[in-house]
Amino acid sequence: MTTPFPFVASQVLTAQQLNDIQNLPISDKTASYVLVAGDETKRTIMNAAGATTITVNNSIFTVGDVIQVANKGAGTCTITAGAGVTINTSGSLALAQYGGGYLLALSASTFTFFNLGGGGASYGVATGGTSSSITVGGLNYTLLTFTSDNNLVVSKAGLFDVLMFGGGGASGACFAGTGLQCTGGGGGGGLFTSTIYLSAATYAVKVGAGGASGRNGLGSGFANANASGGGTSGSPTVGQAGFPSSGGSGGGGADDTSTGAWYIGQPAFINTVTGYAGGTTSSNRQAASGGGGAASAGSANSGTTGGAGGAGYDVSTFIGGSALYKASGGGGASRGGTAGLGGSSLGNNGVSSQGVGLSGAANTAAGGGGSYSPSADQAGAAGASGIVYVRFKV
Repeated sequence: MTTPFPFVASQVLTAQQLNDIQNLPISDKTASYVLVAGDETKRTIMNAAGATTITVNNSIFTVGDVIQVANKGAGTCTITAGAGVTINTSGSLALAQYGGGYLLALSASTFTFFNLGGGGASYGVATGGTSSSITVGGLNYTLLTFTSDNNLVVSKAGLFDVLMFGGGGASGACFAGTGLQCTGGGGGGGLFTSTIYLSAATYAVKVGAGGASGRNGLGSGFANANASGGGTSGSPTVGQAGFPSSGGSGGGGADDTSTGAWYIGQPAFINTVTGYAGGTTSSNRQAASGGGGAASAGSANSGTTGGAGGAGYDVSTFIGGSALYKASGGGGASRGGTAGLGGSSLGNNGVSSQGVGLSGAANTAAGGGGSYSPSADQAGAAGASGIVYVRFKV
């Protein structure tokens, strides 16, 4: 029989229930699934003919929680980290048929996956982009880095770890006099990270361009792996107010003196785990908010201080070396106060005097900094192009 777990106060258990203390309910899934609170009391088992994912989001589980997962379907099931989550393993996060293991929560955002074998696929071999040898967590990999469109040539089918970012969103255009004088920061490019199975073939890799003034960034991707472009914070047209938009991370709110309005920062695309929302500009309309980043939301302005961009994602967890952040949100501009800062050392600041905010450096996937125009129309600052990393064990 199945033990009625989790237990509740004053519950009385029978001897058989106590003997069956580890007999957890089975939760069968037939499509990609996002783990929720309570799944630590079940065994989540994927049963699908095609490729699926089981996604682990931030702040769902607590330290010490154990989440059991398995795959009995013919399609590969990949354990996938949500935004702000790190999953470490000495094995593979991709489960072939009859593979399984368990996730151990070391914190609300850090997990170790213990792959217990039984059908796990091995790593493949590929060429393309710029190749380098790296060591991460004591394991040796070949890293392929794509900073522009190119081909990934898989010579041996198998598993590949992927980390990619879409292009960052631009800040919006703004105009002089009464009107949209102050724009929020653009959203960082969307994040995709997973271990995927690739057959031996040639795959066209697209590296998303950063958005031009008032435009979303473009997505990156290859095969069935995709990362969305970041959202803009306003209109592409100088002299025309526009609304922030959703993206891989959302654009920050703007400040419109002509209508007395302020704008709500926009979220990441619905039903994705690729990034965070832009901040919402407060009602005093003296500054604009920061764009969302891959690791945290953009901040609202505080009086005449522009909101900071959301934090970027530290890619050193994937490529090794020192901390290096990608997909930061741009900082919001300010009307006479202090402009918002970009979301990390590679983020882009807004401006607090007339001018265009800082544009993103190539391949950082950062959003553009907000612009300010008290006496002359200004374009928005461009977002940065994205980047694609592929690695395999050697």
